[in-house]
Amino acid sequence: MMEVKLKIEDLIKKNDICLFMKGTPDAPQCGFSMAVSNVLKHLNVKFEGINVLNDEALRQGIKDFSDWPTIPQLYVKGEFIGGCDIVKELFEKGELKSLFEKKNLL
Repeated sequence: MMEVKLKIEDLIKKNDICLFMKGTPDAPQCGFSMAVSNVLKHLNVKFEGINVLNDEALRQGIKDFSDWPTIPQLYVKGEFIGGCDIVKELFEKGELKSLFEKKNLL
C-alpha cells in the first residue's frame, strides 16, 4: 500500500489540478466523473484525469488516502477539494472559479 500512497502523492504533486475519476476526461465511465470533468472543461482549466478503473489498488488507495469513500475526487495544488456534489456546489456558487483564480490556474 505504501507504493500506491507514494504514486498518489506523486500524481497530486505533479498536476496542479488532478481528478481521480472513472474513465478519462474524453470518455468518462460514470455520470459523476463526467459531471466533474465537464465542470473543469467549462472553466477551461488544464487538468489531469487519472482513470482509477485501470488499477484496483489505485482505486482503493485514493479512497484510503483522502478518507473519502467515493470517486471522483478532485485535488487542486495538492489540496483535496471533494467529490461530485461538493465540486458542483462550489461551481454553482462561483467559488470553484475563485479558487482557481486565487491559485493562478485560470
